[in-house]
Parts: sequence; structure tokens; C-alpha cells
Amino acid sequence: MAGSHHDCRPAEEIGVSMAGKSTRSSEHWQNQPEAQDYPAAENYLSLLVGRPVAQKLAKALRKEIALEHFAAKDILRASGLTLLPADDSEVLADFAKVKKGEKLSPVLLVQGEPLWVADGYHRICTSYHLDEKVLVPCRIVARTI
Repeated sequence: MAGSHHDCRPAEEIGVSMAGKSTRSSEHWQNQPEAQDYPAAENYLSLLVGRPVAQKLAKALRKEIALEHFAAKDILRASGLTLLPADDSEVLADFAKVKKGEKLSPVLLVQGEPLWVADGYHRICTSYHLDEKVLVPCRIVARTI
């Protein structure tokens, strides 16, 4: 948005205190994606490749059992996405979840150049703001299925 101002300071500096919260990956990440993540991924992917291919990719993500772990900064670089600011509404909502002890859903990725973040962009950014060294759990599938 032209002319909009976002606060890119760390979470603690904008009043989102994570004091007393460990930011190890296991502390703020679930072991499995949530059911609603797959339709969200499919909707996004349909913008890139059309509904039929998006459905196949979403199905492959559902079937993939393994979770791989990558640094948030590496996911952002590979995808070409920029870090959302700490005061972004979705990032703030995730900060609130973590502060309440709720865990975030792993992200869904489609491998290729660029990497596609099918679902979880704001969760990647939240994790980076919490602790840039924490590895983000991901389900990842190849773009060619």
C-alpha cells in the first residue's frame, strides 16, 4: 500500500511481550498442519496454476507426511517474499496465539524457483519476529507432481 506505515521493530518493541516464552520450534509449532490450511493453499495455488493443478498440489501436500525444517529467512529468500512487519494484523494475531500458549500450524510449500508459500506466509513472518533462528516446520512437495 502506497503511503502506509508499518512498524518493523521486533515484537517486544511494539508492545508484544514474549517474556517467559521459549521460542524453540517445538514450543510454538504444531506437529501437523490444520485442516483449513489445505483449502487455503489450494485457493492460493489456483491463482498461479489453475484449479485442476492446484487440487493435485493440495492433495500431494495432504499426503506428504514428513515435516522439513527451514530458517524463516531462507524461506522468504527462496520465495522472493518480503518480511511482513511486526504490526501486520495477521502477524499480531499469531503473536497473540503464541502468547496464549497456542501453537502455530506448519507451513505448506511447493518447491521450485521461486518457492511457493501455499499457506503460512504470516506464520513464517511471525516466527522470524519471535526468533529469527528458529526453524519453521514445513510440508513441502515438488512443483511437478
